[in-house]
Amino acid sequence: MPGTGMMQIGELADRTELSLRTLRHYDEIGLLEPSGRSEGGFRLYTEGDYERLMLIRRMKPLGYSLEQMRDLLRALDATGPESASGAEASQLLAEFLTDAEQRRAKLEKQLAAADEFIGLLSDRITS
Repeated sequence: MPGTGMMQIGELADRTELSLRTLRHYDEIGLLEPSGRSEGGFRLYTEGDYERLMLIRRMKPLGYSLEQMRDLLRALDATGPESASGAEASQLLAEFLTDAEQRRAKLEKQLAAADEFIGLLSDRITS
């Protein structure tokens, strides 16, 4: 929406490379609700919504469930300056960080195995 700082669901889908269906589903389950609605009832999103969605998208390859994503978003929201539960949320974020590092290490090993497999196949084809 030019000049409003808001974007419709199609623009958000294009920018994040997620489907409209996924975005609607995230809204339905409360994972990412739009910041507003147009007069016609269309979902409207802010740049902050985009950043939140990109965080969700970055969690997907690490195998996090929708509930785990929701927990992380709640913890992030709770670490704000006006939050009373900041210490508990910070602890949860630290646990997520440790878990994400472990998941990444596992993916790195899987990628190395895939590279080795591709190398073996390539050697067979070129021999």
